Amino acid sequence: MHKTRIVLWGLGAMGSGIYKVLSERTGVELAGAIGRNPEKLGKDLGEALGLGKSGVIISSDAASVLKDAGSGTVIHSTGSFFKEIHHELMQAVRAGYNVITIAEEMAEPWAADRVLAEELNEEAKKSGVTVLGTGVNPGFVLDALAICLSGACCSISRIEAERINDLSPFGSTVMATQGVGITPGEFSEGIKKGTIVGHIGFKQSITLIARALNWQLDNIEEEKEPIISSTYRETPYVKVEPGMVAGCHHRAYGYINGKAVITLKHPQQVCPEAEKIETGDFIRIEGIPPVNMSIKPEIPGGLGTMAMAINMVPVVVSASPGLKTLLDLPFPACWSKFEQAER
Repeated sequence: MHKTRIVLWGLGAMGSGIYKVLSERTGVELAGAIGRNPEKLGKDLGEALGLGKSGVIISSDAASVLKDAGSGTVIHSTGSFFKEIHHELMQAVRAGYNVITIAEEMAEPWAADRVLAEELNEEAKKSGVTVLGTGVNPGFVLDALAICLSGACCSISRIEAERINDLSPFGSTVMATQGVGITPGEFSEGIKKGTIVGHIGFKQSITLIARALNWQLDNIEEEKEPIISSTYRETPYVKVEPGMVAGCHHRAYGYINGKAVITLKHPQQVCPEAEKIETGDFIRIEGIPPVNMSIKPEIPGGLGTMAMAINMVPVVVSASPGLKTLLDLPFPACWSKFEQAER
């Protein structure tokens, strides 16, 4: 039986989690692993993650790994911003690999950098491979689901979607980028300096929804506010006293003729249950007929993103060459057994 060859590029929390899911599947061949952590380099990937010997050695030499692996699909998870990872994507494409990246800006790369997107698109076509950015958000909850639900409407005047989630499982880096554990004043300074970023991907999600509905937006605006805690909250990575920042309420709006026709909200905080806040994913479509969707609790961000990256493999392998978005490809289904997808 032919096996799907996969190279993992990025072995942080997400890349490691993707490997753990893949290790439980049959019909897949892990052909290489590219990492940065000095403590993992030179070690067997499976053993480094406590899962037993895999036969794949972790290396920081991407060129050698790609050459030795020969061909297949790269699942890429090293960063969030297109400009920061562009050279890595180009390297994989030029080596003849399909690429699935979980970088948030790659869900709609033209919205991030049109010049780089066209360059990557042309290179992918030249190499005969496909590149896709995906994840749970952007890439599913606040865009793909809304687009799918709109198919039940005869007409639509407005879409609002909200994702209320718990930041508690995340580490210190996420806490810093969301402003958790600091004062409201420090939060304001972080917004000005750009160190507090909130959610990455609103522009991508709004652009995808508008394109699917054939709406020509005039502009997209975003705003961020601190979520101030009235109770004490604690995670393994941060302590939040009353009056301190527990998270970031990030909102974005897509306008037509001065009216917000697309509104996306993403309040993220640690221990929301401390103030009786329920997590969930919600989509409300004002149309004929109106549509209201509610998922409680929220789809887990980490597992959801891992699943999207893996489940898009057979879709990408079968796609025409070029840089794609979710609008260019069939929506995925759970790829529960790799051997079924190979038949």
